[in-house]
Amino acid sequence: MISDSELDPAAVEIGSFFPQSPDTVWRALTEPELIERWLMGSVGFAASVGTHFIFVVPTQPTAEIACEVLTARPPEQLTYTWVDLRAERPARWVVDWTIQPQGHGTRLLLTQSGFDIDNRRQKMARNALERGWKAVLPRFGEVLDGV
Repeated sequence: MISDSELDPAAVEIGSFFPQSPDTVWRALTEPELIERWLMGSVGFAASVGTHFIFVVPTQPTAEIACEVLTARPPEQLTYTWVDLRAERPARWVVDWTIQPQGHGTRLLLTQSGFDIDNRRQKMARNALERGWKAVLPRFGEVLDGV
């Protein structure tokens, strides 16, 4: 277990426990129709290293997050880049999902890294994304309940 004092202030790190199996958690992270139910729609996503895809942000007007899969090890780890194309100077961050069996369920660790917290805009983005992920993860759990 990571203590708060060990967390990287330049990263978003959120751990959650779900009573489903690692395989079920993997499905919710990698099947586009399930991803859309808890996060947002995607275009071209496949859990395969090197795949370039887009998350479509449901705003008016719509916005896009450009991504590339860096790691895909079912049902253990999924890592992809995250570039918000709305930004004047888009930063490249990395989103990593680590899946570990724990008791009668699964421990899921989300880490989004690459923020320059000395840059005011990036620090604000980091904090906003942390709030966003904390709002999304309960929906992730709801989707798992239906899988």
